[in-house]
Amino acid sequence: MAKKKVLFVCIHNSARSQMAEEFLRKFAGDSFEAESAGLEPGRLNPIVVQALNEEGIDITGKPTKAVFDLFKKGNRYDYVITVCDETSAERCPVFPGNSRRLHWSFTDPSKFQGSDQERLARVREVKEEIKGTIKEWIAAIRHE
Repeated sequence: MAKKKVLFVCIHNSARSQMAEEFLRKFAGDSFEAESAGLEPGRLNPIVVQALNEEGIDITGKPTKAVFDLFKKGNRYDYVITVCDETSAERCPVFPGNSRRLHWSFTDPSKFQGSDQERLARVREVKEEIKGTIKEWIAAIRHE
């Protein structure tokens, strides 16, 4: 059976979409092909890189991608999942084909204030939310 293709989209492809992509790959890479992109791609959030390293996932130096570049290439996905706020999610292009659009809103780590340790603690919370959502979604999809 062919793997389902999933695209995770957020604003900068620097945190939430990267975490979602990596957790889907880690927990269900045998069933899904995961990718992520941003509406306005930036640079990886170093605190997110650190938080994923705690999970045994190394994305150091991974480039960010622009969702519109993937759209222009004609990429097709079974699922396009936005992980940013709803207003930003509305800017995401509609990909060709029969992709299902889902929206999961997670807090944006780029907006966290405080010391590195305080921001890391908040990123860990978001990481756990994303990990839990991915695990629940995988279980639901497998029972469809």
